[in-house]
Amino acid sequence: MIRPYDSDDADALWRLKRAFETAMGDTDDETKAAAYDAKLTGDYRTDWLAWVRRCTDDEECLFVAERDGDLVGYLFLLPERLVFVWDAAVLNEVYVVPEYRGTGVADDLMERGLACAREQSLPLDRLVLDVDGENERAKGFYDRYGFTRWGEMVARNL
Repeated sequence: MIRPYDSDDADALWRLKRAFETAMGDTDDETKAAAYDAKLTGDYRTDWLAWVRRCTDDEECLFVAERDGDLVGYLFLLPERLVFVWDAAVLNEVYVVPEYRGTGVADDLMERGLACAREQSLPLDRLVLDVDGENERAKGFYDRYGFTRWGEMVARNL
């Protein structure tokens, strides 16, 4: 079942978020792995869940996949009030626990996310996201949904 996030899901959502972040750092790049691991503090958890609450207070933009009473994945769109960040709907995060990958959960989440994005009032009718260029599974998933390269994200330390 795909449903909107509820504040009662906070602990389960955090477990999924932590797994998502740990997977992002699961790489041969020790510096990257250390950076992702180091940020997952109690303060980060508190701040991130507060941000989730602010994003979802007045808009359904975070959806969870529930199987047998447990959360097994989530999809987080940025709320409509932030569409001018990229002049489009923004898929912030999507994650499915490994044991549910390949079962249709990610597809169900994506379909719900696309439906939500279509309901947003957008400057450009597109959904954008950032994907790790080394994550072949994720790139294949997004390819199936018709995502194409649209610019390139770069970053630097502050």
